Amino acid sequence: MKKVFALLTVAGMLTFGTFNSVYAQGAEEAATEEAMEAEAAAAEEAAEEEAMEAEEAAEEAAPVEAPAEEMAEAPAEDLSFTQVIKQKFIEGGPGFMGIVLVCLILGLAIVIERIIYLNMATTNTDKLLNNIESALNSGGVEAAKEVCRDTKGPVASIFYQGLDRSHEGVDMVEKSIVSYGGVQMGLLEKGISWISLFIALAPMLGFMGTVIGMIGAFDAIAEAGDISPQVVAVGIKVALLTTVFGLIVAIILQIFFNYIIAKVDSIVNDMENASISLIDMLVKNELTNKK
Repeated sequence: MKKVFALLTVAGMLTFGTFNSVYAQGAEEAATEEAMEAEAAAAEEAAEEEAMEAEEAAEEAAPVEAPAEEMAEAPAEDLSFTQVIKQKFIEGGPGFMGIVLVCLILGLAIVIERIIYLNMATTNTDKLLNNIESALNSGGVEAAKEVCRDTKGPVASIFYQGLDRSHEGVDMVEKSIVSYGGVQMGLLEKGISWISLFIALAPMLGFMGTVIGMIGAFDAIAEAGDISPQVVAVGIKVALLTTVFGLIVAIILQIFFNYIIAKVDSIVNDMENASISLIDMLVKNELTNKK
């Protein structure tokens, strides 16, 4: 009986140990599966969070790009007048546009030189005549010649030539004034013909650029076999830009040319009127026959 009880005890202990080991192994496997499922769930949640963060970042970045584009376009709309001129000049091509620019530079250089010369040649003829008359009354012809030497301008030079030949008679005084007046008129009109040349040359170069641009446009049409605006736009744009710049140069130089011509005419009229007054003054003072 004791042996049977001992055997049952041993068998129970073995059975209980086996059950415990099986139960522990099952518990470990269950814990492992739960850990793996938890890691998978955590990974999915992390992926979803990253996707949401990426979408939010994209949504936040999208409004920033629009202002950037607007800022890139803003300077193009706010270009100054000189910047627009430079841009159109470059688009017109360096060939004919460069020649037109040279015409403008040379023309303006001559214009500036003529304006300075004519302003320096302008003389107050009434004041000069009064000074000469006072000198004639006080010191004679030599004193009047000294006044002319001290006065700048073509009118004083003509007076000096007339006074220098006053002893040869009125006719000689008139001839000397007319002859030297022609010399002074030539000096006043010096270089004006070049301005007129540039006035005529600038639009002609512009029109030539127009013709060449149109030829390029038709060549592009022939190559593409199509008359779409994209094909001919470049050639026509170059043609129109050269014409516009040529006309602008001609207009600018024409304005200064008319001013210079008017200035020359004013000085010439003053010379003629003053010369007549000088002859009358010499006759009045009876100095034409005195040495």
